[in-house]
Amino acid sequence: MFTGIIESLCQIKSVKEIKKVKSKYPAEIKFSIDLEKLSNGLKIGQSVAVNGVCLTITKLNGSIAEFSVIGETVRKTSLGSIKKGDRVNIERSMKASGRFDGHFVQGHVDCTGIIHDKIIYPTETKLIIKISKEQKQSFHYVIRKGSITIDGISLTVVDMEKNLLSISLIPHTLKKTTLGIKSIGDKVNIEFDIVGKYISSLLPKK
Repeated sequence: MFTGIIESLCQIKSVKEIKKVKSKYPAEIKFSIDLEKLSNGLKIGQSVAVNGVCLTITKLNGSIAEFSVIGETVRKTSLGSIKKGDRVNIERSMKASGRFDGHFVQGHVDCTGIIHDKIIYPTETKLIIKISKEQKQSFHYVIRKGSITIDGISLTVVDMEKNLLSISLIPHTLKKTTLGIKSIGDKVNIEFDIVGKYISSLLPKK
């Protein structure tokens, strides 16, 4: 379980693609990240959210952690496009005794979106994200002023229309997360609020 409060921006140190024969999914990838101080206390087998994707540490050498990403995850998230030198949002799984500052985040990405527009104001930046028409049905999980996870960041939905949703970012969020270095046209991972998904699953189907 995560909270959507990013602990650090960390750098990708290596990326290796592993092609699979006769697979309908993209190739698997392995990559390593320098977790720096966040590596303290971590062990192989523990979970870390990388740009909002829950991954398992498969190797750990000092502060360098290695992760394996299966084809299905490559297909459904933005991790298939990461490159050596990129910086990614990192959050370690929450301790039971930890402070809960964001919202319930599983690290299970529902879909990806594209940054459609980025409007900069003196005190905030408005980000407009476009979701594909195929994923538009997922909008019934979203409410204005409700929670949403973008690249692992717990954020509040400002508005929504058709297949567009907007969020407002304070300077601190821009400085401390990938949303400050991403541009129009870049892909982001989206996880809808788990509470909304559970409620939706209990309602009678139309």
